[in-house]
Amino acid sequence: MRIFYLFFVLALYSCSAKYHYQKALKKGLEVTKQSDTIRISTIDSVPVIKHDTIVYEKFFSSKDTVIMYNNVYVPQTRLETRIEYKLKRDTLRLIKKVEVQKAKAAKRTCWQCFLIAILGLGLLVLVLFKLVQKYL
Repeated sequence: MRIFYLFFVLALYSCSAKYHYQKALKKGLEVTKQSDTIRISTIDSVPVIKHDTIVYEKFFSSKDTVIMYNNVYVPQTRLETRIEYKLKRDTLRLIKKVEVQKAKAAKRTCWQCFLIAILGLGLLVLVLFKLVQKYL
């Protein structure tokens, strides 16, 4: 039973959150604070008595509220950096393959356009030749 108490006491004296936070700061944790200002506009109507009638007057008021954001940048581990590099490398390799395929497709298209132009020109010459023979 005394061993249980010993472990319990040691657990109470273990590392605090401040210790881990300081350790993370030493390893490259960056905490940046950003703030935004939000303007809240309200319309208040107040009843006012003028000449035996109740008239509502509107007052526009606005309040500024500042909101603070804590952005935490956590440095990447070696494994995460390696995976990110590998993904970028594979993406660049895929983009290169796609560009090569597009270039090949463009070359094929130019030959097809050239072939269609020759056939169209030949057909035009044939039609003109027949028209000239018919009228002469």
